[in-house]
Amino acid sequence: MNVTLAVKQYISKMIENSGPGMKVLLMDRETTSIVSVVYTQSEILQKEVYLFERIDSQNRDSMKHLKAICFLRPTKENVEHLIQELRRPKYSVYFIYFSNVISKSEIKALAEADEQEVVAEVQGRSWEPSMLSRCTQGLTSVLLALKKCPMIRYQLSSDMSKRLAESVKQIITKEYELFDFRKTEVPPLLLILDRSDDAITPLLNQWTYQAMVHELLGLNNNRIDLSRVPGINKDLREVVLSAENDEFYANNLYLNFGEIGTNIKNLMEDFQKKRPKGQQKLESITDMKAFVDNYPQFKKMSGTVSKHVTVVGELSRLVSERQLMEVSEVEQELACQNDHSSAQQSVRRLLQNPRLSELDAVRLVMLYALRYERHSSSILPSLMDELSRKGVSERHRRVMSVVEYGGKRVRGSDLITPTDAVAITKQFFKGLKGVENVYTQHQPLLHDTLDQLIKGRLKDSQFPYLGPSSLRDRPQDIIVFMIGGAMYEEALTVYNLNRSTPGVRIVLGGSSIHNTKSFLEEVMSATSHSSDRPQGSGRHFNRR
Repeated sequence: MNVTLAVKQYISKMIENSGPGMKVLLMDRETTSIVSVVYTQSEILQKEVYLFERIDSQNRDSMKHLKAICFLRPTKENVEHLIQELRRPKYSVYFIYFSNVISKSEIKALAEADEQEVVAEVQGRSWEPSMLSRCTQGLTSVLLALKKCPMIRYQLSSDMSKRLAESVKQIITKEYELFDFRKTEVPPLLLILDRSDDAITPLLNQWTYQAMVHELLGLNNNRIDLSRVPGINKDLREVVLSAENDEFYANNLYLNFGEIGTNIKNLMEDFQKKRPKGQQKLESITDMKAFVDNYPQFKKMSGTVSKHVTVVGELSRLVSERQLMEVSEVEQELACQNDHSSAQQSVRRLLQNPRLSELDAVRLVMLYALRYERHSSSILPSLMDELSRKGVSERHRRVMSVVEYGGKRVRGSDLITPTDAVAITKQFFKGLKGVENVYTQHQPLLHDTLDQLIKGRLKDSQFPYLGPSSLRDRPQDIIVFMIGGAMYEEALTVYNLNRSTPGVRIVLGGSSIHNTKSFLEEVMSATSHSSDRPQGSGRHFNRR
């Protein structure tokens, strides 16, 4: 199951259905991001798409020689923009595609606006936008793209998980003809989880390439903003990291930082060997042809080398400047060990370090608060005073908000201290064996949840099915959706499970992909009006 490939195939089908001739792709803000993730500009140009426009742009010229392919989310705003477009069409013919379902009343409004009969095709159907319906739309779009009509399980401790499960089921039931796919021996499974069950994973520094890039630099639709990097070349102020089009990135995104350094060195050496010599003689047509044939490959390789050397160099600078190896060691101790005396000493020592950044100070105290929430000798008030002395902003000093968001009272799982015999035994033997890397001891809760699911041991009392049916066999196709945002560390867990469990295919999604900064915004947003709302409702979500 490959969501990127599925979306790419749908967009290709849209373009093919419009037939030969020059085309413009008309999108909204979010579908622009979707297309940019699955297609490079050069790829889509080969399909005769020569212009890219936003439906909400007021300054578009009339170009009657172009066909318009509209790819839009079915929001009220987009439908209204499209109605205005059809009343005064700028292109010869329109092929209209929505990313989800749209109501009959809105189709009727579009038909009435098409007085000049320029619409050749409309596909899609919709409902009122809200954050819950936005997640529902995103999930049902993925299910349709993957051609899956799943059974649904949800996290019982989260009211939001149940509401989202019911909302998705309602759409599947209502639009049963769209979800009438070929039945498989073992039905696919949609598992809906809540970020609040594991608030520890988003607070940890990361050490694999993709996760480090997002944590330290920020990944937005595969793009990294490097404009603030000291002495950055103007051509590298924004770079794209896409596993679809960058072989080095695809081969290294799940490797740890030490391995990346070695592989960058190997990439440089390989580049030096293949680099055309300055005095290379072009004495014959054959020499010239060989140079021309190899030049694009050399130029691409040169760009790849420059990009990754710059990115890894900046990661190294930040690791050194913020002393992240020392910080990460204490984070892992807080997340994985149970020695309060050692933990409090380590956190105090780091908080007194003047080079410790505000973000790292806050995350350490939040990890301590979650780990030793009810410890009889907790020094949390003292640590919060230390944050104040360090000049940490008042907003970030709201450490208890993370306990309110994902503390013991909220969680449905035994995130900190396992109570069942199997989990206790696993933890005991893990302690005996030690770990190969002190910076990557932690495993997200999602690993244990999926491991139990695959083995048929995930408790129905904690993760019930929606409806009377349940799976008797081991699930084969699993779609996981994390309300409140997923993490790249969890993506690594899914990648490893897919590799180690033949016959099982897992896809992970969420309302966003977090790093620590965005997760803290999520926490502050979710708890800012908590006194005014019932528990488990009113969650705010970020979208990326």
